[in-house]
Amino acid sequence: MNAKDAILQVHALADRLVNAYVGDLSDADLLLRPVPGQNHIAWQLGHLLLTERFFVEAIKPGSSPALPEGFDVAHGRDEKATTSDDPSQFLSKDAYVKLIKAQREVTLAVLNGLSEADLDAPGPESVRKMCPTVGSTLMLNGTHYIMHSGQFVSVRRKLGKPITI
Repeated sequence: MNAKDAILQVHALADRLVNAYVGDLSDADLLLRPVPGQNHIAWQLGHLLLTERFFVEAIKPGSSPALPEGFDVAHGRDEKATTSDDPSQFLSKDAYVKLIKAQREVTLAVLNGLSEADLDAPGPESVRKMCPTVGSTLMLNGTHYIMHSGQFVSVRRKLGKPITI
């Protein structure tokens, strides 16, 4: 196994987890906060997508698909975005899944277009302390989804959904 294979496997696992955890949730379920202060799944999905897009654009500018107008504001890290429960500011589950899938296809195409040596190039300057290389940046992207998907479990438990994994 090489580095590219490992990064691909992390992304495949992340996709399986996210799809399993949100598959049977409704649009309204995505806005549930199981405990005060926890971001709801709708915001988290948008945050994940924005982060993935940021990483890919830093590695290969102009490669990512456009996002709906205002998406970055609704899913930003400021308090207004993270505390909003207004359904009109968020998308349907199907829309999030479609946008994430489109971005993931680009992410994997960018990864597949890189050589093993390219993975050792410096990562995006804004995250270089945590991710010193392009490869570590792409690995973080997959693990970022895995970390957030763990938070989806509390929503599932609160709703009485079956254990999926």
